[in-house]
Amino acid sequence: MDLTTFDPSTRLAATTTLETLETPCLVLDAERMDRNITRLRNRLDGMGVSLRPHLKTAKSIDVARRVMSAPEGPATVSTLKEAEKFAADGVRDMIYAVGIAPAKLARVVELRSKGVDLVVVLDTLEQAQAVAAASRDAGKRIPAMIEIDCDGHRSGVVAANHAQLLEIGKILAAGAELRGVLTHAGDSYKGGGVAEQKRYAEAERLAVVDAGRLLRDGGLPCPVVSVGSTPTAHHAKDLTGVTEVRAGVFVFFDLVMAGIGICQVDDIALSVLATVIGHQREKGWIITDGGWMSLSRDRGTGKQAVDQGYGLVCDLEGNAYLDIIVADANQEHGIIAVRPGSDARLPDLAVGDRVRILPNHACATAAQHSVYHVVRGGSHAVETCWPRFGGW
Repeated sequence: MDLTTFDPSTRLAATTTLETLETPCLVLDAERMDRNITRLRNRLDGMGVSLRPHLKTAKSIDVARRVMSAPEGPATVSTLKEAEKFAADGVRDMIYAVGIAPAKLARVVELRSKGVDLVVVLDTLEQAQAVAAASRDAGKRIPAMIEIDCDGHRSGVVAANHAQLLEIGKILAAGAELRGVLTHAGDSYKGGGVAEQKRYAEAERLAVVDAGRLLRDGGLPCPVVSVGSTPTAHHAKDLTGVTEVRAGVFVFFDLVMAGIGICQVDDIALSVLATVIGHQREKGWIITDGGWMSLSRDRGTGKQAVDQGYGLVCDLEGNAYLDIIVADANQEHGIIAVRPGSDARLPDLAVGDRVRILPNHACATAAQHSVYHVVRGGSHAVETCWPRFGGW
């Protein structure tokens, strides 16, 4: 069976298990995923704000349907390919949360002509002018949000730069549609503990709430005030003035999130299934067919207190072995070893045995695969397959 073209409406054979899948492949524990989604949704419901999930990690309509509050959205995307794919499956309310390149506005206009409320994001006068020009050419106003820099992490208008914020707002209000402001607390991924995460969350909130107030005081509309990062979404104590929260990796979690205390290792819903193909016993190595082509080259835990190598190794039920990691990886070979400094012992794994490897970065690892093989809890049974896509 070619799982890259698998139709998820077709039931898998009853005998399809983790033991019978071709490896390496991507495994999704639906039980953990559902628990993660419920955890954040309940938290935000209690704080009176809506969740606009970021679908950049999932890139799958089957996952999207489980995390969105309604079939039509709202949702956040990071590529126009995502917007087009999800629109084809009925999602109608999306923010394209990457600064808009003027050359991409034709695709935005095309999607909007099909009834999709796709909002663009920008932080420069040049982008605002391009959106206004595209709106005039299309004869319909394109909604845009102004990105606010809350921590110097990457991009956005510094909230203290009142003149630039107002000038961009005036261009959009006159020639397009000013939908609001948004920000992303990228520095929250540095960790720092609970107190520091709460500080990141409050800085994130204040930056956009103050920016929205400035726009309104200048006679401009600001109906949407949007914040978003998985760490701050789990640590914010006060979301007064915020209308929505965007977060994405919380659906699956990963070792980076566990390393900064946002989740536990047993919350991580994604893993790569790999098969043992050899040993280098004198070196203390077990070799698998799960190299960096299946795990990705992301080494996001390398600067954390616990370096997880290329991934944390688990048994087939998804239980992590003590201090056993993918210590190195080549294109199609993974090298399993004991974490440096640990007195743990390698598991007794023979050629042909299988392991599941938890990823450093769920987005990067999932991007190496075209199918989620869905299991539930410690079961080896593969319930179904959900296709995922890539591209821009």
